[in-house]
Amino acid sequence: MFVNVVRTVDGWWRLDGDRAIRIDTEAQTTRELLADRGAITGASGAGTSVGELELVSPITTPCRVVAQLLNYRSHAIDAGSDPNTLQPTFFRKSSASVSGPFDPIRQPAEVALLDYEIELGIVVGAEIPIGTTVTDDNLSDYVAGVVVANDVSAREIQLTKVQVYESKSYPTFTPLGPRLVLLDNDELRRIPELHMTLAVNGETRQDQTIGNDLITPPAEALTRLARFQNMTAGDVLLTGTPIGTAISAPARIVQKIGELIPPALKWKFFFARQAKNPKYLSVDDVITAGIKTTDGTIDLGTQETVVR
Repeated sequence: MFVNVVRTVDGWWRLDGDRAIRIDTEAQTTRELLADRGAITGASGAGTSVGELELVSPITTPCRVVAQLLNYRSHAIDAGSDPNTLQPTFFRKSSASVSGPFDPIRQPAEVALLDYEIELGIVVGAEIPIGTTVTDDNLSDYVAGVVVANDVSAREIQLTKVQVYESKSYPTFTPLGPRLVLLDNDELRRIPELHMTLAVNGETRQDQTIGNDLITPPAEALTRLARFQNMTAGDVLLTGTPIGTAISAPARIVQKIGELIPPALKWKFFFARQAKNPKYLSVDDVITAGIKTTDGTIDLGTQETVVR
C-alpha cells in the first residue's frame, strides 16, 4: 500500500488524509529514511494538520539528479525529432539546484528565456550497481517511489553554449515534492496512469497522462543508465516532460532556411523570435504543478512556486 511522506526542516511526517504524523526516526537524509521503513509504517498518533507544516523538498542533498532528454513522444515531435528513432539520452543536474515545492524560483539576471518542464521523478531506494538489469518485475527492489519535479531551464544558455548542465543547474531550478510517495511493485506498474498538469498564472500549459507518451519507461531507463552510472538510495531520475513547454521547434521550412544562414545570424533571428514568446516565465509568475492518477488514489501533491 502506498505511503505519502513529507518533510519539514525538523523532521519527517507520514500523511494520513489531511493529517501529518511525525515519524520517529534519527534519519537526516532521504537515504537514511528509506533504510528505516519500520519507523515510517510505525508512525502513530493524532498528528497535526498538513496545512500547518512548512514543507521542504523530501529529497535531501547532496544526491545524484539524473534526467532523461526528449523522453515523451509529444515533446520529441514538438522539438522536431522523430520519437521512433530516439535512444535513451541522459544528462546530470547539480543537486544544488534542488529546492522545495513552495520555494521561489530565482531567475538569474543573465537569463531571459526561463522555461518550465513538469516531470515525474523516480526516487531510487537501493544501490543500483553498474551492470544491473532492472525489470518491471524487480523494479521495487531498486525504486522506492515518486515525486513531482519541475526541470526549470535557461534556454539561451542551453542552446548557445550547448551547455545542458549549466542551463538546468542554477539554484532553485529543480523544485521537488511536496510528497515522496512510496510505492510497491504493483503500484509502480500504475505509473502510466499518472496524469501531469502544469499551469502558469492559472493557464494550463502541460496536461498529459503518461500512458503511451513515455518513450523509455523507468525499468528500461535504469538498466541503460546502469551501463555507465551507478545510483544509490535517495538519488532521483527525472523521466522527461510532455508537450507544452515554452520553447518549440520552428517549422520545417524555417529550419531549412536556417541551415543556409551563418550561425551567429541564425541565433540572432532565433532569439529575437523567442523574445516575443509570452510563454516564457517572468518575475512574479506563479507555477503550479501536480501529478496524480485519474482516480486520485495515488496523488503526489501539487507544487506552487513563484518566479523571483
